[in-house]
Amino acid sequence: MRRVLTHRHPVARAVAAAALATAPLATGAPPATADSVELPAVASVLASDDPCAKASTAKAEDATWSRSALGLGRAWELSQGAGVTVAVVDSGVGTDIPALSGRVTAVGDAGEDCVGHGSFAAGLIAAAPGEGVGVAGVAPGARILAVRGTQTRGETTAATLAAGIRTAADKGADVIYVGRALATGKGELTKAVAYAAEHDALVVAPVGPDFLPRDRNTGKAVEPAPWYWPASAPGVLSVIDYGPDGRRPDSAPALDGADLAAPGDVVVSVGPKGSGNYIGSGSSLAAAHVAGAAALVRARYPEMSAAEAARQLTVAAYPSETPRVDPYAAVSSLLTDKQGATPKPAAAHVPPATSPEPRHRALIIAGAGGGLLLLVAAGAVVIPRGRARRWRPGGARDGEPAVTTEPAETGSS
Repeated sequence: MRRVLTHRHPVARAVAAAALATAPLATGAPPATADSVELPAVASVLASDDPCAKASTAKAEDATWSRSALGLGRAWELSQGAGVTVAVVDSGVGTDIPALSGRVTAVGDAGEDCVGHGSFAAGLIAAAPGEGVGVAGVAPGARILAVRGTQTRGETTAATLAAGIRTAADKGADVIYVGRALATGKGELTKAVAYAAEHDALVVAPVGPDFLPRDRNTGKAVEPAPWYWPASAPGVLSVIDYGPDGRRPDSAPALDGADLAAPGDVVVSVGPKGSGNYIGSGSSLAAAHVAGAAALVRARYPEMSAAEAARQLTVAAYPSETPRVDPYAAVSSLLTDKQGATPKPAAAHVPPATSPEPRHRALIIAGAGGGLLLLVAAGAVVIPRGRARRWRPGGARDGEPAVTTEPAETGSS
C-alpha cells in the first residue's frame, strides 16, 4: 500500500495540522503536496484493474488554504448560492455524501461515481461546512445536478461531453461545470456550448488537462495542444490553477489563455461517499471553484444573464497575470455594461434685446456734459487772460487807448 506523502510548503499550513489516515494512491492521481497531510489522492481516470474509489477515513480538520484564499467567509455574508443549480458534467456525483446531503439530483446513472473526480469537484463547488471539518464548497447553498460526462472509469469523448452539456442545459442548470479538456471536438463542443448559452447557462471548464499523457517511446510528457475544448469555445469561462504559494506546480502542463485562475493545487474535498476527504491538483479543480463562484453571483444577482455573470467574475477578479477569481468582490460589486449618458449642457438663456433709447439718452447727456466741461475749462483759461489785457484787441500796444467807432450823425444841410 503506497502512501500519499506530502512536502512542506514555505507559505503556510495548506490543509490540516493533524496527521491523517493513509490510503492507496489511485492510478493517474496527481502528486499530493500539502503541509503535514496524508490523504488519498483523487484520480481523473482509473486503469482497468484499479478498484473504484472508496470512502476516505481521513478528514482535514483545519480550514483549507483555498478556503482562506477565496475569502469565503465574507462572500457567504452576501450569497451562498441558494436557488442556483450547478451541473457537474464529469464522472458522476455520489448521492451518499453528507456534505451534499439532499442537494444532489442525478441524471440516469450519474449518481454513481467510480472514479471520484466528479464528487470531488461537486464538493469544491457546494459542500456544506461541517462541524470540526475545514473543508467547504464555494457555494454551500447551491444544488448539484450530476450529469454523466465520462465513461464509468473516466474516459471520455467529445460526443459524450457535448451530450452532457446539452442535457444539463435542458434540465435547467444555471451553471455547467465540465471537468474535462479535449484537444479534439471543436465543432461538436462549440455547438453544445452555444446551446447552453441559448438556455442562459454559464459553462465553466479547465483551460487544459490536469496532466499530459506521456509518449510511449520517450516516456516524456507530450507537448500541450494549442487549444482545448470546450474551454476555447466562445462564451466559456476557462480556468487555470495555482497553488498555496501563488504559483503553479513545476509538473503542471504549460497552458495559457485562461480567463480566470483559481486554487487548484493541493486542494481538499469530499470523496464519492462518506464524510472523509481526498486531495487533488489540476485546472479541473480550479474550474470547480470558479463554478461555485458563478453560483454565488447568479444567486446574488438573479436578473443577470449568464454572459453578464461571466463578466462580473472576470472584471471583479484580482489583477494578476491571469486574473484570480475573487468571490467576495464578485458578489459585492455591481457592474454594468450600460454607459452613462453624456450630460447635456443647459440651454443658454438669452435675455430679450433692450431698447436703444436709454443708451442714446446716456450718450447725449454724456456728450453735453463733456461739452460743458470743455467750455468751463476754456473759460478758465481765456477769461483771466482777457482781464489781464483789459479786453484789448490783440494788436494794440500797451498805453494806447482803445479805438472806438461812433456812428456817423445824419442830418439835413
